[in-house]
Amino acid sequence: MLAAPGKLGPAKLATQLNGGIMIHLLWSIIVGFVVGLIARALLPGVDHMGFIMTTVVGIVGSIVGGFIGTLFKKPVPGAMFHPAGFIMSIIGAIILLLVLRQFPQIHF
Repeated sequence: MLAAPGKLGPAKLATQLNGGIMIHLLWSIIVGFVVGLIARALLPGVDHMGFIMTTVVGIVGSIVGGFIGTLFKKPVPGAMFHPAGFIMSIIGAIILLLVLRQFPQIHF
């Protein structure tokens, strides 16, 4: 939990903020990998991808899905997540996989 900025020195506040950024980045990688795996499992066909490319597909798919979700309905102001977040992330990753399959000369 972050303390109020006035109660901490600049170095301590910077350490807490950097820790929050690192946890967010780690969480994005884990969720991106899970989303990428689910999208690859739901889409029939062979995709020769490793851990990193599966994670990238999941993360970029989450961004695409979030964009599509906000086109239909904007999240409530102050909400941390879009209501359809995980489902739209998987749909975005599937869309991205379909686009990547259109370019077979690209090896990932």
